[in-house]
Amino acid sequence: MQSKTLLVLGGTRFLGRTVVEAALADGHRVTLFNRGRTAPGLFPGAETVLGDRESAADLAALAAGRQWDAVIDVAGYHPEVVGRSVAALAGRVGRYVFVSTLSVFADQATVQDEDGELLQLADDLPEHQQYGARKAACERIVREAFGERASIARPGMIVGPHDPTDRFAYWPRRFMRGGRVLLPGDPADAAQFIDVRDLARWLLDCVTRQRGGVHNVTGRTLPIGELFAACHELNPAAEPVWVPAERLLAAGADPWMGVPMWIADPDCAAINRVDVSRALAAGLSLRPLAETLADTLAWDTARGGPAPGAEGLDPAAEGKLLALLD
Repeated sequence: MQSKTLLVLGGTRFLGRTVVEAALADGHRVTLFNRGRTAPGLFPGAETVLGDRESAADLAALAAGRQWDAVIDVAGYHPEVVGRSVAALAGRVGRYVFVSTLSVFADQATVQDEDGELLQLADDLPEHQQYGARKAACERIVREAFGERASIARPGMIVGPHDPTDRFAYWPRRFMRGGRVLLPGDPADAAQFIDVRDLARWLLDCVTRQRGGVHNVTGRTLPIGELFAACHELNPAAEPVWVPAERLLAAGADPWMGVPMWIADPDCAAINRVDVSRALAAGLSLRPLAETLADTLAWDTARGGPAPGAEGLDPAAEGKLLALLD
C-alpha cells in the first residue's frame, strides 16, 4: 500500500483516535489539527498542529505552503465551521473525507438509501433535528467544493473500544454482573451499529482507493435479540428478562435509549433499518459481533468501568423497571 499524507481534523477521541491508530499502523504520514485539549501527546508518531478550526487565521496558518493527499474530518458539526475548513484547504488536499450521520434524513420512519430527502436548516426546526440538519448542510458544502473528490460517510451508532457514550459497553458489562438482566422491547426489534474500527478502515480506504460519493456506513440490521444472545454467551448464568415496550413507556422510560440501544419512538421506526447495500457493494467490511463485544468488554474492564455520567441503567433504575413484571 502506498503511503499517503493525511490531515485529520480532531484525531484524539473515539473515531478520530481509531482513524489515526489505523493510519499510522498502515504507514501513512499523519498531521493532526486540534486544540490539544483531549489526550495531548497521544500520538508521538504523528505531527500535531495546535489550533482552533473555528478560527480562519488558525486554518490559514495550518495550510500555508502545505499539501496533503486527503483530509479526514471527523469533527465537523456546524456549516460555518466546515465552510472555513473547506475554504482553507481547497487546493491543499486531494480529497475531503467528511464524517456525517444518518440523522441527516428528513424521514426517519421510512427505510432510506443514500438518495433519501435530507433535512434543511430552518428557524422553526425542532431542536432534536438541528444536529442532522447541520450535518446535511455540511455535506453540501463539502460536495459543492470538492465534487468527485468528496467522500461522505454517514454512520449511525458507532460502538467499540473508547466509546464515550457507554451505550454499547453497558450490555456486555451488565451480563457479566449477572442476575436478572432487563432487556427492552421484543427480541425481533431491529438494531444497527458499526464497530468504530470498521468505520475507520472505510474512511482510510476512501483515500487509498479513491472512493468518492455518499455512503450510508453502518452495520447490517439484526434482531436486537441476537445482540443480547451474544452478550448472554459471555455469562450464561445471567437471567435475561424481557420487558415489553408498552410497559417501559408506561413506566416513564425515555423512548430514545432510556434503556441503552433501545428506540421506541415511532417517528424513528426505521433508524435501525437503513439501507447499507451501496457501502457493502463498495467494499465495506464488518467484523463479527462476538469480536466487537469481546474487545469492548476488555477495554471497559481495563478502564475500570464507565466514566461518571455515562449512559446506562444503574441497578436501582433497572430494579424498578424489572418490578413491573413482579
